[in-house]
Amino acid sequence: MQINQVSGLLDVARQCPSPNYDDRPEGVPLDVIVIHGISLPPGEYGGPWVDALFCNQLDPGAHPYFRDIHTARVSSHLLIRRSGEIVQYVPFHKRAWHAGVSCYEEREGCNDFSLGIELEGCDDDPYETVQYDVLAKVLKILITSYPDLSQKRIVGHSDIAPGRKTDPGASFNWDELRSLMSNNET
Repeated sequence: MQINQVSGLLDVARQCPSPNYDDRPEGVPLDVIVIHGISLPPGEYGGPWVDALFCNQLDPGAHPYFRDIHTARVSSHLLIRRSGEIVQYVPFHKRAWHAGVSCYEEREGCNDFSLGIELEGCDDDPYETVQYDVLAKVLKILITSYPDLSQKRIVGHSDIAPGRKTDPGASFNWDELRSLMSNNET
């Protein structure tokens, strides 16, 4: 597993380019990783819906839930599906639109200085073992590739948008992730 430092792409990821990104502000260090949870429609896994959402192709007629979100312009750097498949939507050196209104350590606008990683799941369902394994490997390669990132600066969406967001949820096992990061090789 490697990141191309020029393209900002992860070599093992399926590439599904999103138009929902822009340049990061100049001189702002990339120093936070935000873990998210997503399922579309809520509580359902698999299917093309996350790709469609992040690529502005979500059909509002495909599910009643989609009528309210199909015009959202959002993205994330990566999605880790329940199978362990990695999908990349935005190069790491670009600003994905994943955090929304957010604040970390008194810095607002977390998209400016963070990477967003979505896990296919929801707050109340346990995530799959393979997702933790893949996430730990991805995090290690990111921390190795980007010098301002560290294991101490990995947070949940709920941490940067409390009261507005709850993901990755109570079912996310932070202890399991920390254990894998300290035990596994990249």
